Amino acid sequence: MSIAPRIILGIDPGLARLGYGVVGVQGDTLYHLAHGCLSTSPTQPTPARLRTLFDGVLALKGHFAVTDVAVESLFYSRNVSTAVAVGQARGVALAAAVDEGTAFAEYAPSEVKQVVAGFGAAKKRSMQEMVRLLLGLPEAPVPDDAADALAVAICHARRSHLDRVVAMSLAGAR
Repeated sequence: MSIAPRIILGIDPGLARLGYGVVGVQGDTLYHLAHGCLSTSPTQPTPARLRTLFDGVLALKGHFAVTDVAVESLFYSRNVSTAVAVGQARGVALAAAVDEGTAFAEYAPSEVKQVVAGFGAAKKRSMQEMVRLLLGLPEAPVPDDAADALAVAICHARRSHLDRVVAMSLAGAR
């Protein structure tokens, strides 16, 4: 029995730069499809910036026929205005990408680091190198936001695979 391929859109939310990474999964094989950032200008009004992000994520979802969306959860920020802006960007990204036919998950930054690099406090450069190795890229992905989004997608691929294996094991034990 073959498992249908999945296309995972990883998102590292931000208002100025929203990182995205698109990873395909066929069985146990991960492969890179795309990565980059959707950028907005601080000179634009916030609604226009949010609309740019919404339209960009919607276009990515349609172009790659995304089946799963994984996003990095918000972290605590002392700067309230930054936290609100990131939360707004996260919200419009989710509104654009997630529907009833799309699986959704969110992961804390430490969980992404643990799953991808094997260490929950891994540094940026280590994470970029692990992403490069896992996806067979010729060089580490840049910018950081895009590399983080690829790491989130990889984390989701590994976690959802493990969840399926455990569920099948439990079903077989009955």
